[in-house]
Amino acid sequence: MTKLSVNINKIATLRNSRGGDVPNVVQFAKDVQRFGAEGVTIHPRPDERHIRYQDAHDLKSIVHTEYNIEGNPIPKFIDLVLETKPTQVTLVPDGIDAITSNAGWDTIKHKDFLVEVISEFKRNNIRTSIFVDPDLKQIEGAKTTETDRIELYTEAYAHQYGLGNNDAIKPYAECARLANKLGLGVNAGHDLSLDNIKFFKENIEGLLEVSIGHALISESLYLGVENVIQMYLHRLS
Repeated sequence: MTKLSVNINKIATLRNSRGGDVPNVVQFAKDVQRFGAEGVTIHPRPDERHIRYQDAHDLKSIVHTEYNIEGNPIPKFIDLVLETKPTQVTLVPDGIDAITSNAGWDTIKHKDFLVEVISEFKRNNIRTSIFVDPDLKQIEGAKTTETDRIELYTEAYAHQYGLGNNDAIKPYAECARLANKLGLGVNAGHDLSLDNIKFFKENIEGLLEVSIGHALISESLYLGVENVIQMYLHRLS
């Protein structure tokens, strides 16, 4: 069964919009786990416009499932991960001003940098994953970095699937097969939703984990958080 990790950035965005502590990020993380989520994901950015670095510390003691921290491995982010020691760190090549993640790593061009960063995390017993586009060469490059897993960047799939193009799954399926052959674990995330997650799961060999935030929180406005988590778990089973 593929694990569902809930990205709670949007809860922090809502909290920050009023300057107080409602909704409470820590309580929400407790609740999604109680409702069945098998992980909690956060993606702090340098400007702390949603998740704050302090949130990462506050969540450490209450995330009893998988704790996944995503981000661009700038020095401040690296220090945060080493201090909090989550279950998994997912490296994402965000620009500082990026609204959201919009590309995977060039694992060939940035190999030396990734090797250096990944080796430091692995020395501290933190599982590593790197965000990649569905390109076979990038999967091969990921293997050379000695990362534990890859996270397939699924925006293109989600967009094309929404247009009725089921063939959009093909490069993802090919990359997953290669990753499995190379001994890399396969995660996925970005724009996955209740509408497209079942088809994705059915066609991706060895899919270990999906990280879903924006769609899940948006769907929960209409259907309720507990109900939506159960709907995802059903589609991922």
